[in-house]
Amino acid sequence: MPKVIGGILLISIYSAITFYLGWGLRQWLVAMGWFRYPILYWLVLYIIAFSIIISRLHESLRMFSIIHNYWMFIFEYGLLLCLTANLVIWLSPFKNVQIIGSIAIAMLFVLSIVGTYLAYSPVVRHLEITMDKKSSELESMKVVVASDFHLGVLSHKKHLQRFVTLSNEAKPDIVFLVGDIVDDDPKWFVKEGMADVMKQLTSTYGVYGVLGNHEYYGKKIPEFVEEMENANVKILRDETIRIDDALILTGQEDITNKNRKQLDALKSTDDLPWIVMNHTPNDLITPAEMGVDFHMSGHTHKGQLWPNQYITARVFELDHGYKMKEQMHTLVSSGFGFWGPPMRIGSRSELWVVDINFR
Repeated sequence: MPKVIGGILLISIYSAITFYLGWGLRQWLVAMGWFRYPILYWLVLYIIAFSIIISRLHESLRMFSIIHNYWMFIFEYGLLLCLTANLVIWLSPFKNVQIIGSIAIAMLFVLSIVGTYLAYSPVVRHLEITMDKKSSELESMKVVVASDFHLGVLSHKKHLQRFVTLSNEAKPDIVFLVGDIVDDDPKWFVKEGMADVMKQLTSTYGVYGVLGNHEYYGKKIPEFVEEMENANVKILRDETIRIDDALILTGQEDITNKNRKQLDALKSTDDLPWIVMNHTPNDLITPAEMGVDFHMSGHTHKGQLWPNQYITARVFELDHGYKMKEQMHTLVSSGFGFWGPPMRIGSRSELWVVDINFR
């Protein structure tokens, strides 16, 4: 019963905010002389607002999920701009709804262009670290780290090709894919033949990945793991493996799996550099205390859209970038892809090239 009440309350608040946005847009359309057919206007607005629910009613309605992804961007920045515009009208002597509304619409359009560019033009970030640990086989190694591809309809095959090109240009010894590789369902990965692109990744020791929360949301983990195997990506599920005489690699299940193993159950007795992939950076204390040398995560997207990064910065000890915690090197990527709207403001799609020195 409490969940039902909470759900009704949440839908009511969301509907009210949607009405506020619709009212603000209506005011501008009326001022411009463009407002027509009020019933149709509100009907279309609420269909768009609840498109995520419509998309799940039947497979033939899946296109509404794309509409919802763009609506998420309009909802967040439309709300911010609508509030700002109304404050200007209410608190300043400047009351021209046409001009203020037109500026707000223009700003939303510009933000969408900038956000799309930042989402689809990934950058390569470089990091050099030194581990106080010897590798029997290597004095140094170069690794590529990326997460949160959310491969699907919008984070598509062409975007994956960008990653493969940038990764291969770095000539890595090993590639790490730290969760949320697909956006829930791997069917678009299969349908678009993305495995053929992923197979083009080159490295000395191979490509390894872990599950993220969205692989669990899709509820097709066996199919996903099989597709990754076909793409020459080894998915580690609460597993620790020895990679020749170079390093020890642990891949943890995501915290979405309440039955995942504790890290101490995955620790190896080999005295080689210990690298851990854990999609969500929810706990950096435990791996640091256990002697992990390099810990990698994603999940946060660095908020993806401003000002959400202020929330992720409060939730996680490290929500983006590099941090030395005791003797453990920690890296959190904002992701190569995106979730929801194919846009980024205040963050950017990225992959990391990390040069590791052993001593």
